[in-house]
Amino acid sequence: MKNFFIAIIALIVILSVSSVFVIYEGQRGIVFQFSKIKRDSATDQMMVFEPGLHFKIPFIETVRKLDARIQTLDEAADRFVTSEKKDLIVDSYAKWRIVDFSTYYLRTAGSVDNARVLLKQKINNGLRTEFGNRTIKEIVSGDRDNIMAKALESAKSSREDLGIDVVDVRIKAINLPDEISQSIFDRMRAERTAVAKEHRSQGQEQAEIIRATIDAKVTVMLAEAQKNSFTIRGEGDALAAKVYSDAYNKDAEFYGFYRSLEAYKNSFNSKNDIMVVKPDGDFFRFLNSDGASK
Repeated sequence: MKNFFIAIIALIVILSVSSVFVIYEGQRGIVFQFSKIKRDSATDQMMVFEPGLHFKIPFIETVRKLDARIQTLDEAADRFVTSEKKDLIVDSYAKWRIVDFSTYYLRTAGSVDNARVLLKQKINNGLRTEFGNRTIKEIVSGDRDNIMAKALESAKSSREDLGIDVVDVRIKAINLPDEISQSIFDRMRAERTAVAKEHRSQGQEQAEIIRATIDAKVTVMLAEAQKNSFTIRGEGDALAAKVYSDAYNKDAEFYGFYRSLEAYKNSFNSKNDIMVVKPDGDFFRFLNSDGASK
């Protein structure tokens, strides 16, 4: 008997716990009765439970919780065509949230993946229209904000169709397809290479001009310096000749003696030098004892 009461109490606790469910902040709840959505008997509208504590019939009703917070739709980049029939790879994202849970569940079966697919189609349709009305130059020259605003306005229709409010649409990147980008990069590289070669050739030409100018200046300067050196040397030789002449005129005997000493010095500056002369020749007249009187 005791076990029977324990079982009854346990069953009551289980039923009590099973009959209570909590919807947290940022969530909404939908109740199903045997896989059929529970509706309000007065309005025949789907019942959506707000955050708080709620009750349900145990084992008969089940609860499906939906995220009511702002969510991010960030899928892979898509290809769009401009008015020039040029392809662009556009990477975009959108911020969205559920505002009509009844419509949302009926259109998506409560699946976030289904909602993302449908929402992506709507956003891409708006972007495709905007890109198709513009050239690449218009798109990259600062018209991106207008494109995003138009795409957001176009995506607002998802409120009635999907029960979703698109909060924001943003374009992260706009790129050319890889095959086109590579050809453009190759062409740009070839153009830059040609410009670099032209600059190098011009630089080499200027270097040759500068080098030739400097060489000419150096040649002129060396010629002027050589000319000046010859002039100075000639003036020095003339001055030396004048000094020698003046010295000879003042004392011819001393001048002859001095010049003989210089000749001896220049002649005997090496031990290996050999001279064959007569001892009584004029070259040694100042070395002889009577040289001064001759």
